[in-house]
Amino acid sequence: MSEQDQNSMNFFDHIKELRQKLMYSIFFFILCFIICFYFSQSIFEFLAKPLTSILQEGSGLIYTALQEAFLTNVKVAFFTAAFISFPFLSIQIWSFIAPGLLKKEKQISLPTIIAIPFLFLLGAAVVYYVISPIAWKFFLSFQTAQADGINITLQAKMNEYLSLMMTFIFAFGLAFQLPVILLLLVRFGVLSIEQLVSFRKYAIVLSFVFAAIITPPDPFSQISLALPVIILYEVSILISRFLAKKNKKSKNLEQEDEQ
Repeated sequence: MSEQDQNSMNFFDHIKELRQKLMYSIFFFILCFIICFYFSQSIFEFLAKPLTSILQEGSGLIYTALQEAFLTNVKVAFFTAAFISFPFLSIQIWSFIAPGLLKKEKQISLPTIIAIPFLFLLGAAVVYYVISPIAWKFFLSFQTAQADGINITLQAKMNEYLSLMMTFIFAFGLAFQLPVILLLLVRFGVLSIEQLVSFRKYAIVLSFVFAAIITPPDPFSQISLALPVIILYEVSILISRFLAKKNKKSKNLEQEDEQ
């Protein structure tokens, strides 16, 4: 649709277009869900690999209710479909709002839409390849096997493991959005770099509070989330300074060209 057609559209035309794009997104999600449900067992095995790879031979995950395995596969398909279909939804939203944006706003919003799923994927990868193997080894260290004492062994349930893994993934995925949020606030003048620097000590405290709320109630999980958040906060300050210097140079060049 051309920009002229967009300008001639009334309120109800925009509502109709928005509904159409949302319907496309819903149909795409349903299609992804059906495909993911077909492969849900393989997806769950992939998610469980950080745990099953360090369990004793012959050990595995169990379920104690007749419907638990089925519902777990439904949850796996739902979360996977939501993750896959999110970029498609972002494209639909972008195509709806882009004609009404200024050139400067497009230069800001398009990289943001690209960065959000990328950073979420990066956070999920950190959980899967770094955090969860260390966390599971730490939790499994409390198992005991004694000849004349009480044997304490893990009998992990499918549903509980999936919930814990999804909690980690979503917690880190949300935490990794921090640079995008801070850069947008700085870009639109809501915050300044000086304010970010002066707020650093409060950000450290809030990082641990956020980790305590989101993650399971154990020190390891909370520290493993709080530290990346603090690092991302510092990275946001560095990127903001770099972009500020770059914008200042470009403005100076424009002024020299005008003179």
